[in-house]
Amino acid sequence: MTRDSSSELLTLHAVRVLGFADTPAIARRFGLEPAEADEALQDTRARGWVMRSSFADLSGWSLTDAGRAENERQLSAELAAVGAEAEVRAVLREFLPLNARLLTACTSWQMRPTSTDRLAVNDHADTGWDAVVLAELAAIGRALAPLTRRLEDHLTRFRGYDTRFGAALRRAETGQHGWVDRTDLDSCHRVWFELHEDLLASLGIARHPQP
Repeated sequence: MTRDSSSELLTLHAVRVLGFADTPAIARRFGLEPAEADEALQDTRARGWVMRSSFADLSGWSLTDAGRAENERQLSAELAAVGAEAEVRAVLREFLPLNARLLTACTSWQMRPTSTDRLAVNDHADTGWDAVVLAELAAIGRALAPLTRRLEDHLTRFRGYDTRFGAALRRAETGQHGWVDRTDLDSCHRVWFELHEDLLASLGIARHPQP
């Protein structure tokens, strides 16, 4: 039976998967009430797990090193409690080949080599080229759906990655090009990045291991 995570865990984890975000975005990420998320953020700041920063006209929350460690400790304990670690590891193994395909597709979306410039920017004038990329993204989305279902059978916090990916893809298919790879939208790439981070955090794996 699937299990709900505590609001405290979800708040700290939202900061992890979003990287840097304001309180409303953190609350929205896992469907928390803004006041509930704000209370949890203030508590975690007092514990030294998050910090608030401002850059020009942006301000938001990010994890400290201690918060990153605490997030992974909580996630590990949660996986142990529901007996889901082996399944999450199995999903990650199947996810990684799809991740390589997703990165290749996004590169093809951003660049379209020509006879004179192999790094030419894709201006999306070649609809045939774009159609091939969108078809590949659709295939990746179909492969993502069963992986997401396997995860959410254990923990509800994994719910929605496939539907968010599909929603972004449908927008891209109508000519809204940014919904493939923009980081300021809930694009295919952003959803995918969050899921990758979610899997790695849940298993305590560094995205870029130290040499």
